[in-house]
Amino acid sequence: MTPEELRAFCLSFNAAVEDFPFNPETSVFKVLGKMFALTALGARPLTVNLKCDPDDAVRLRAEHEGLVVPGWHMNKRHWNTVTADGALPGRLLKELIEDSYDLVVAGLPRAERLRLDRP
Repeated sequence: MTPEELRAFCLSFNAAVEDFPFNPETSVFKVLGKMFALTALGARPLTVNLKCDPDDAVRLRAEHEGLVVPGWHMNKRHWNTVTADGALPGRLLKELIEDSYDLVVAGLPRAERLRLDRP
């Protein structure tokens, strides 16, 4: 996945926005103020921090050793850093991004989830 494709995919979700709270090089993708992806789009290799169910996080790290690792500068139980340079299947990467978005949305108040059409 290219940086442009990663940005476009993250922004394709309902109410998703790109923010730069840390520095101009670090893109933070949020839904209603809550982060679901963090990346330096200019970095090589391209990586993205994604929220993940704790059990799935451990399984993914074992299945994709070196490509999915504990979240860098994040809560290692709930976040993975995923290499997005093409070594992982594109479909899997998109599923991981969508799962991260869904986990964040699931933590929002019910009224906001309904507004996003994600009960």
